[in-house]
Amino acid sequence: MKKEYLISAMLDQLEAPFTGEALFDHMIDLVYFIKNRDGQYVVVNQSLVHRCGYADKNELIGLTADQVFSTPLGTGYRAQDDEVLKTGQSLLNRLELQIYPSHGTGWCITNKIPLMSKNGQVIGLVGISKDLHKTTGSKKDYSGIGEVVDYVQTHYDQPLKIQDLAHRVSLSTYQLEKRMANIFEITPKQFILKVRMDAAVKQLKETHEVISEIAFNCGYSDQSTFSRQFKQTVGMSPALYRRMFR
Repeated sequence: MKKEYLISAMLDQLEAPFTGEALFDHMIDLVYFIKNRDGQYVVVNQSLVHRCGYADKNELIGLTADQVFSTPLGTGYRAQDDEVLKTGQSLLNRLELQIYPSHGTGWCITNKIPLMSKNGQVIGLVGISKDLHKTTGSKKDYSGIGEVVDYVQTHYDQPLKIQDLAHRVSLSTYQLEKRMANIFEITPKQFILKVRMDAAVKQLKETHEVISEIAFNCGYSDQSTFSRQFKQTVGMSPALYRRMFR
């Protein structure tokens, strides 16, 4: 009870409910939002406003993801929201390729958690999407995992097991996980996914290979698994992505 008392004793003195908006406005590499039970934005930070191509926060308030982002991205984001709001289950550490209104792209890690009322009902959600920054250091900066990085980047078309990758550099899987997180801010499994998806979007844009062949080129044994993973990560099917960027 001491923890709850300390929290309520402080928050009850605030002039207005604390949303964190003023703090998150200063984080340019992070998108922050709160949505109500209907999936409408009620709190947003300045980064979200800027990336969506709006001039002012008030233009976003009251809109849903599918009204802000073009199809099919907006539809996918809305489906994410609906799932969290319906089930009360959090969406955690989802690696996603963001596509901005300018058609520029960037990788991020997305987290969404439900907001609960005093009687235990889901009344909204709060979420953040944090940019992943490119690592520009040399292999020496990789603290002994440079060989793993090189191997994944040159053998992403082959089956890759985390245990085997860790063994290549004489590390335990736990040690490899920790070092990858420190350098790339993602897990080895997410790093493999990122490398494969980067290769996939490049081939979809720049080649005329059929999608089943691209799936095989990127380490997937069948097109359906590849397409399902691509849609979850990018927000649209490989075929639609190809049409959009052509």
